Amino acid sequence: MISKPNIEPVYNLYSQQIVDLIIPIQQIEFGVPITLADQPDLMDIEKNYHSTGGNFWAAFHERKVVGTIALIAIGDGKGVIRKMFVNKDFRGKEFGIAQNLLNELIDYSNSKGITDLYLGTVDILKAAIRFYERNGFVAVEKNNLPETFPIMSADNVFYHLEIK
Repeated sequence: MISKPNIEPVYNLYSQQIVDLIIPIQQIEFGVPITLADQPDLMDIEKNYHSTGGNFWAAFHERKVVGTIALIAIGDGKGVIRKMFVNKDFRGKEFGIAQNLLNELIDYSNSKGITDLYLGTVDILKAAIRFYERNGFVAVEKNNLPETFPIMSADNVFYHLEIK
């Protein structure tokens, strides 16, 4: 049992472990028709996340990546949450990984002057949507997203959170 997940910023060194976590969740568990080719950001975390002023975190269990969350800073005090995934064996309140990952991202955002967070997801990810709504995210129409929001082709539901 994990009392508090070990969450750390990660870099390109962890790209393969991250891909090995995310792709099966997307394709096998949820049947989302997305491939690694659709997500080249996963193979260059430093360029796509860190260099924007954002970050990429992983939750570790015995030095293995069991959860991820990422932030892209898009300017004007705005950020985009990406790549929120937790291995199904580590989901739920018992482990608290998703909540701890989100809290880490929000703390980082506050420290960087990011006051508005946005995200896109897929409507079939019901548990993820409930999680975001429990954390204060509010649904927004696609046409109300910031112009600089990088839309993923699979996303069809969008959320916003104003953080203090």
